[in-house]
Amino acid sequence: MIRRPPRSTLFPYTTLFRSKQLVEASKPKLNTFWKYAQVELTPPTPADIPKIQEGLANLVRSARTGRWKQLTVREAWLNTLIGSEIVFCFFIGECIGKFSLVGYNV
Repeated sequence: MIRRPPRSTLFPYTTLFRSKQLVEASKPKLNTFWKYAQVELTPPTPADIPKIQEGLANLVRSARTGRWKQLTVREAWLNTLIGSEIVFCFFIGECIGKFSLVGYNV
């Protein structure tokens, strides 16, 4: 009698990822992701630099004139969310870069 080798403990997962149904179900979502990723995740080009400078100048002008006081609650909330996202991404990047939650090894 020939003994079969033991099954891998990863058998259900590998079968799941080979599933044709899973691949077919994920194609529309991946296409949508790819469409938006090509636009939103591209780095700025040299042609975008004047627009970036104009946006920063508008931000400084808004801070000087007090125009920020006339924001709606929705606009203020969105600005807060975007700012906190940038800060959190910075801190996560710092934690990843130093391989620790606390301090650098100096």
